[in-house]
Amino acid sequence: MRLMHPRVLIGCLAAAALAGCHTLAQQPTPLAVAPALPSGAAQVIYLGGDIVTLNDAQPSAQALAIRDGKILAVGPQAEIEKNHQAAHTQVVNLGGKTLMPSFIDAHSHYINALSVAHQAKLYAPPAGPGQDVPSIIAALKRFALERKIAPGEMIMGYGYDDTVMPQGRLLNRDDLDRAFPNHPVRVDHVSMHGTVLNTLAQKFYGIGADTQTPDGGIIVRKPGTNEPYGLIMETAFLPIFEKAAPLTPQQEIEGTKAAHQMYAQAGITTAQEGATHLSALQTIYRAAAAGANSIDVVAYPFITDLQNTLTQFPVASWGQYQQRVKIGGVKITIDGSPQGRTAAFTTPYLTGGPGGEKDWKGQLIASQAVINQALKQVYDLNVPVLFHVNGDAAIDSLLAAHEFAAAPDLGKPRNVTAIHAQFARKDQIRQFVQYNIRPSFYTLHTYYFAQAHINNRGKAQAMYISPMRDAIDAGLRPTNHTDAVVAPLDQMFMLWSAVNRISRDGVPIGPDQRITALEGLKAMTLWAAEQYGEQATKGSLEPGKLADLVILDNNPLTVDPMAIKDIRVIQTLKEGQIIYQAP
Repeated sequence: MRLMHPRVLIGCLAAAALAGCHTLAQQPTPLAVAPALPSGAAQVIYLGGDIVTLNDAQPSAQALAIRDGKILAVGPQAEIEKNHQAAHTQVVNLGGKTLMPSFIDAHSHYINALSVAHQAKLYAPPAGPGQDVPSIIAALKRFALERKIAPGEMIMGYGYDDTVMPQGRLLNRDDLDRAFPNHPVRVDHVSMHGTVLNTLAQKFYGIGADTQTPDGGIIVRKPGTNEPYGLIMETAFLPIFEKAAPLTPQQEIEGTKAAHQMYAQAGITTAQEGATHLSALQTIYRAAAAGANSIDVVAYPFITDLQNTLTQFPVASWGQYQQRVKIGGVKITIDGSPQGRTAAFTTPYLTGGPGGEKDWKGQLIASQAVINQALKQVYDLNVPVLFHVNGDAAIDSLLAAHEFAAAPDLGKPRNVTAIHAQFARKDQIRQFVQYNIRPSFYTLHTYYFAQAHINNRGKAQAMYISPMRDAIDAGLRPTNHTDAVVAPLDQMFMLWSAVNRISRDGVPIGPDQRITALEGLKAMTLWAAEQYGEQATKGSLEPGKLADLVILDNNPLTVDPMAIKDIRVIQTLKEGQIIYQAP
């Protein structure tokens, strides 16, 4: 048990006649029912811990005051108490814990969080049980039994990681048929770019031997036949991904509340839906209108669904929160997954393609001409754009599209974010600077998929994945993300991966690209706020900004870097209101 700092104890005792002094275990009165306060007085004052502001002009403080959902003041304890403490001000002692801005999710797939509660988690260890095919089958059986899934009903799982399967023994249709002869079964790949279906699920989705592989798609066939047998990926997967069973209004509300708790538990108060179809967007807005939202959600419609989206949501309505939801811009995906061997590179994979293809470099989702016109359309709308690019050839394609669509002013700020940009070359980093393109990296790959990248791409290229050090040194302000549900929502583990760059085998992965804990936190807060154009209201602890806060049980800036992953979220607050409390 941590003892209260003597100064804090004295301060609380001195204030006892005027206000309540609470610990984190003693929750203050909800702000909505707090008594009226005089002008300049705070509703809540936090003190007694490390207050990390992420504001370079004032990196730390002794106390923070909140009023009406915003930060009223940040500074020395004596000054805050003198100027902002009144009779009914609630004083909360942090007990030595750390208060900082809440995390801003730079890229995830929020809509999936509404449904994964009804799916089996199949990540590879340590995130899940999926270490081999028998483990996956066992987890699916446990899930079906626990959920009492009746014969004929679909069983779904997510997080299947083919890169860790022993001896390359991959999950296939026959495995699922033998285990589940009476259920359609769908097991989504960890990249969220593909799936494995059993025979009944193939029938449900209309996939069979006569199904042609579309341009930009992969359908792994049973050797010697045309029968779909393993992974179905990229454009071949999209019709499956889009065919989701509609939720009832109550399921939408319940799923939304559960999803928001998932994010809040990770200390996140702004989430991203990073690839939205119109039907999903409508679900998000309906749930928000029903009062289900406790955090902010920023959605990015797919370029392929843009015209349908514009009929329901004109551009004039974008960029403005309504019941904690806004449309942030457009998403363009032009390649696939490096661990799934569908990302586009300028040189061949060392391991061939996912379907046994030789001299395989991956492929773009569409032709360069189509990509050029897509980006031109977005630039003409004058809205932000997220560009999914993983391989260096895909990044080349983005740069070429920008040169086409942005001419003649290539450096004009247009709020372009290169999502993942994992295999960016040094020359491409320089072009990001020149063209004002922000990379949003994915440093969790240094842990989860490092060995797969070494096998597929070679050691030299794998060591340079997510080059955050070079990007920052070049003058960029990159963000970092989990890509959930591709990886679990765990902001401390994500920070740990950026600071340490250690694989699941304990091997350093590009140690020259390590960043400091302070830089890593900015990539998850202030720089992420800039990505959304919300830096005036979020991302740092400054007067006038929203009181979007997270309380941690230790300070990421002072602990041993290897211990960062062990830091726990104690409390998450959205505009001063507690939305998550650790048990």
